Amino acid sequence: MIRSMTGFGQAANQIDGVHYAVEIRSVNNRYFKSTIRVPDELASLETELETQLRKRVHRGSITLTVKFRLADDVSPYQINDHALQDYLKHLQQLRDQVGNAQTANIDLTALLGLPGVLVQTDDLEQITAKARTALKPLVDQAIDGLSKMRSVEGMALAEDLLGHRAAIESRLSEIAQRAPQVVDEYHQRLRNRVNELLAKAQLDVAQPDLIREVAVYAERCDIAEEVSRLTGHMQQFEEILTNDNDEPSGRTLDFLTQEMLREANTIASKSNDVTIARHIVEVKGAIDRIKEQVQNVE
Repeated sequence: MIRSMTGFGQAANQIDGVHYAVEIRSVNNRYFKSTIRVPDELASLETELETQLRKRVHRGSITLTVKFRLADDVSPYQINDHALQDYLKHLQQLRDQVGNAQTANIDLTALLGLPGVLVQTDDLEQITAKARTALKPLVDQAIDGLSKMRSVEGMALAEDLLGHRAAIESRLSEIAQRAPQVVDEYHQRLRNRVNELLAKAQLDVAQPDLIREVAVYAERCDIAEEVSRLTGHMQQFEEILTNDNDEPSGRTLDFLTQEMLREANTIASKSNDVTIARHIVEVKGAIDRIKEQVQNVE
């Protein structure tokens, strides 16, 4: 069964006093596009998280967000006193050189962002290692939730798409029944018109000439092949919608709708009949609605 590209999944857990939370959101995209948002302390895990995500999600714009809260007695960074004192000493020397020294204030908070002031502690490696172990099952749980929502959305999409398919199939059946009548009616109109014109001139048209003209018209407006191909596309379309494999099928369905529209356009251009033209307009309208919907399929 097909899956939608829209979904949401989340998971959370607390291990050794550290709270972890994972959220995954997905929206439409022609390709796989991931955005990984993690705290600075876990930046080294971004590639691993994307790889884990890519193995199970094949299409869509995916945003994976990781949040965690450390225990009160754990800190991944510490202040390098010597580096901070060197910065302060140098700034104080510069301040003394300023004419109005009383107005020159030093912001200690801003100094924390200078290179070398904040340094990693040994706890950071332990934090990363523990987070790697804790996040892997949480990401899988979040993906499970995402996939479940995508599947539910996919069932609704499939039902709608099958409804459009049934409408097209009904119109194709009517077109197939109508097509032979078009040639017969043309034959009769041509005969009547020729006889009417020749009667005034007291002439008669040779039967082989009339048959040849009708044969040329029949060849020019023959849509049996296009109807057959479009019917085959509809059968393949239904098979894709109802199969049980988990392979992404959105791109295949998108390509298939292009081929369906191509055949419908050919039928419209070849058939010279009001009834068929009306049916094919409805067919093309249904195909356009299908094309819009399959943009949501993974």
